[in-house]
Amino acid sequence: MTRPNAFRPRVLAVFAALCFSAVAPAPAQDAADELAQGLIRLRGEVEQLNAELELLREEQRVMLAGLNQQKAELSNSAERQGLSAREAREKLAAKQAEIEAAGASGDNLRPALIAAIEALKAHIQSGLPFKIEERLGELDRFRGELENGSVPAQRGVNRLWAYFEDEFRLSRDNSLHSQTIQLGDERVLADVAKLGSMALYFRTRDGRLGQAQRQGSGWAFVELTDASQQAQVRNLFDALGKQIRQGWFELPLAAAGAAR
Repeated sequence: MTRPNAFRPRVLAVFAALCFSAVAPAPAQDAADELAQGLIRLRGEVEQLNAELELLREEQRVMLAGLNQQKAELSNSAERQGLSAREAREKLAAKQAEIEAAGASGDNLRPALIAAIEALKAHIQSGLPFKIEERLGELDRFRGELENGSVPAQRGVNRLWAYFEDEFRLSRDNSLHSQTIQLGDERVLADVAKLGSMALYFRTRDGRLGQAQRQGSGWAFVELTDASQQAQVRNLFDALGKQIRQGWFELPLAAAGAAR
């Protein structure tokens, strides 16, 4: 009777071992499933990141194309303004040559000076609408003084040259000014940011932002409605207000004929 009792623990031990071996693979299978799910998630995240990266690359390509277009248009505008300035210089030089050839008498000088004044007025009228009335008004007063003799023709030569120098300076500097502009049906006082002779932006006292745009043979001040373009112009005014005259600025391009 003792032999069967002695054998029973062995049977129980073997049975327990078999049960353990049957149950043991379950955690391993769960781990494998979890690993597979993790790999699937990672693959999905990688695909999403690749899609976002491709979208970012496309946005960069579009931005680069836009910047290249801006660069070309700025270059064309600068060439046009440079040509206009050179023509004005040539006209002034021609008038000076006429003056020298005609002699120094007032009667000979006066017609040449008046012709040079009219050439400078035409140059101003063809450029940006920056304080046009004031600049033309000064030249008209100067012409009147020449015609009535209150300014001798000999002294008028130096004064006319100073006007030309002022115009050349205006064509180069970036600066802030205040002027009255025609905005739609109203005339309002505005701050204007002038970028050489290429672009003119405005900011009214009530916060409206915009730019000068060529329309036909003239110019018009047009309000900007796009939020990103408004932010660009606002940043320009902030920079010029801090005396930052040079740097990289992304600015809205005028719809017709102006520059960025």
